Amino acid sequence: MRGDDPQQAGIFSYISPEERVPPEHPLRVIRAMVDAVLKELSPQFARLYASTGRPSIAPEKLLRALLLQVLYTVRSERLLMEQLNYNLLFRWFVGLNMDDPIWDPSTFSKNRERLLEGAVAHAFFEQVLAQARERDLLSDEHFTVDGTLIEAWAGQKSFKRKEAAPSSPPDDPGNPGIDFRGERRTNATHASTTDPEARLYKKAKGQEAKLAYLGHVLMENRHGLVVDTRVTQATGTAEREAAVAMAEAIPGQQRVTLGADKNYETRDCVRELRELRVTPHVAQNTTGRSSAIDGRTTRHPGYAISQRKRKGVEEVFGWLKTVALLRKARHRGVARVGWMFTFAAAVYNLVRIRTLAAAA
Repeated sequence: MRGDDPQQAGIFSYISPEERVPPEHPLRVIRAMVDAVLKELSPQFARLYASTGRPSIAPEKLLRALLLQVLYTVRSERLLMEQLNYNLLFRWFVGLNMDDPIWDPSTFSKNRERLLEGAVAHAFFEQVLAQARERDLLSDEHFTVDGTLIEAWAGQKSFKRKEAAPSSPPDDPGNPGIDFRGERRTNATHASTTDPEARLYKKAKGQEAKLAYLGHVLMENRHGLVVDTRVTQATGTAEREAAVAMAEAIPGQQRVTLGADKNYETRDCVRELRELRVTPHVAQNTTGRSSAIDGRTTRHPGYAISQRKRKGVEEVFGWLKTVALLRKARHRGVARVGWMFTFAAAVYNLVRIRTLAAAA
């Protein structure tokens, strides 16, 4: 018998969002881990807000919403609010009831400075690592370091001479025509008017120079989890400086290994790592000069293992750029880009922990 097709919506619903989400849905595991992290961060949140006044949107809900934005590749807060309005899965994860109104997209902009000043992304990242440590998923001996280019939210037309003479009015104020032909443009003489902290940089010969930042990741080699992050201005030495800084922050006094590509194979970088009791398992660069990595390092079987394991860091960068939309930054300044980079790395770790737990 054919069923009816009524068009009048029901007034009441007797099923909660909790009942709509299947028990085996992968977000349930992530939600449990996130709730445990946010519970640990609750005292820190309390210090960021005044004790009197009108209650604001709970920071726990804001962070859960941002996590969904990273996880589901939502390209803006406006689209995130649209999804949160009608997507029952999103409402359940964030903690909104069916009748709760959604927020204005500017809510994220207004709260971003508070979360930035409170170093919430780093604290969230550390609590996720603590869960991985409790599950015995982290290596404390073998690591890999690498850096990637993050294109800045600034166009080439904004890269102007720092002390430029007054120019005539543009032919089109919205999209002025600019002729760069014959002009030498460097970071010493030019700066972006849109994002002054961005630097013109290219990571390899033959590539186009772009206004960019450098994102750095320290990965442990056992399960490919990220254990430290940095975002710096894009310079020729930033990757090696970040590698030394992250190696120095590795806890413990035992000797560790650090895999890396040829860009880290300089005598100064290798020397500084060895002074930190870090064995540099860096790829040898033998083109036209003697290598800073000799037989003391390469003769051990662990060197070949590190060289094979270090390629896993590209999977981290691939996820961050495609899923987390970090190929091009949506914020300006080292601090804001770094906040989002660290938070996205924490989300990557959550997904990785869930996958490892399911396979166990």
